[in-house]
Amino acid sequence: MQSASGVGERTGCSRLYPAPTTGSHYLRFAPGGANLNAAMSDGIHAAVVGAGPNGLAAAITVAQAGVPVVVYEAETVAGGGARTLELTLPGFRHDFGSSVHPMAAGSPFFRKLPLAEHGLEWIHSPVAMAHPLDDGTAVLMVRDLDEQCRLLGDDGAGWRRILEPLSRRWWALAQDILQPLPPLPPHHPLLLARMGAWGALPAATLESLAFQGLRARALFAGLAAHSFLSPEQPFSASFGIVMAAAAHAVGWPIPRGGSQAITDALIAHLGSLGGVVRTSAPVERLEDIGPVSVALFDTTPKQLLRLAGHRLHSVDRRRFARFRPGPGIFKVDYALSEPIPWRAKDCALAATVHVGGDAAEIAASEDAVARGRTTGHPFMIVVQPSLFDRSRAPLGRHTAWAYCHVPNASTEDMLPRMEAQMERFAPGFRECVLARRVFPPADLEYMDRNLEGGDISGGAVDGLQMFLRPGWRFYATSDPSLFLCSSSTPPGGGVHGMCGHNAARIALRRLHR
Repeated sequence: MQSASGVGERTGCSRLYPAPTTGSHYLRFAPGGANLNAAMSDGIHAAVVGAGPNGLAAAITVAQAGVPVVVYEAETVAGGGARTLELTLPGFRHDFGSSVHPMAAGSPFFRKLPLAEHGLEWIHSPVAMAHPLDDGTAVLMVRDLDEQCRLLGDDGAGWRRILEPLSRRWWALAQDILQPLPPLPPHHPLLLARMGAWGALPAATLESLAFQGLRARALFAGLAAHSFLSPEQPFSASFGIVMAAAAHAVGWPIPRGGSQAITDALIAHLGSLGGVVRTSAPVERLEDIGPVSVALFDTTPKQLLRLAGHRLHSVDRRRFARFRPGPGIFKVDYALSEPIPWRAKDCALAATVHVGGDAAEIAASEDAVARGRTTGHPFMIVVQPSLFDRSRAPLGRHTAWAYCHVPNASTEDMLPRMEAQMERFAPGFRECVLARRVFPPADLEYMDRNLEGGDISGGAVDGLQMFLRPGWRFYATSDPSLFLCSSSTPPGGGVHGMCGHNAARIALRRLHR
């Protein structure tokens, strides 16, 4: 979950800030901000609508090229999915979106930015991910590949055959897979071909070919479920492979202080380049950003269509209108009196826990969602950051969140089924709950306009839409000054900033042309 939208109906005073102070407050001035209007009056300047990681990455890329840029954000706090808020009780800090960030740690663009200098610190839990089973044990995913293969026993050889070449050369692989696919020409064609040979398979097929044991199959099924695809659909295996390769290459870390720390660091770096961010500044009409040389939209295609449809060719208008959202999520944030009482004690070593039983049960859950239904035993992703970051909750207390996949815009109450799953693997869980904040799809969309129907992936990733996001132009539109830079463009969802970075590079080439 990572997009943000500058589009929305919000009230409040606009604030200008490029750099964080302590906590979640921001300076109301910018290094170089006093010269912003003068610089913009000289000619070329840019606007970005939406201050999620992709919008901020686009703004940084533009600012690095010396182009003055302003980012407009509808919400009072920038970040979109990368926000940390008190959602339950005072002192309990919850990540509105994702908490665990393998793709941020593994982003080629973020890697080049001095984000550590602006306060971003990664915390690695002892175990990257745990997957409890009904026998009271858990399958673990660890960063060390050799140890992982040992833990998987006879299936370790199959795991190594698939993951070792990709994880050992992660930065080369990321250079290709975090671009529109297929990149032409690919930088590392043999590595990409190896990835494609396994990744093009349905996850269920890869599991049956590569693994014999129930534990390895369950582990991979949970990883592949991040795709929101049925495990019988082609390319569903690719998501599991990428998640596992990233775990062995860069880990599955959490940012100290919450995901807001990623946003704060990006804003601070943007401020050092002279760019600025305006919050409580919804863009209701294209005219709200004034005349600009180039505008990039960290929004859904339909939001861009609403704002700028009159500037677009009919072909663009049709493809934006046809762009399909993906399945949604049903999310619950918890304030807890104590850590989650997992029956499998090893689950306390992991920031992320996959709750869903064996591969067959996970497949039934994900296949149902792909067909527009829900099940009584939903696959869930659970995150427990306060075990490893004491800044998330008052002393002795804890935070956690869980979500399951649901059909887009579903109105079903999944809370009883989700908590039944928690009780199955962590008996006594309900007794630990001090407060909960429930986010059905409609409430998620209210909090972030980009989460259409609860979709955190920026659009469905099945069929041609997996590759043509939102069409063959990718980031560009028929208007040479308007670009889409959200997770509805390649490479899609995840906090990595690559959608924004890629879009801004295209925009700059057009601008200088």
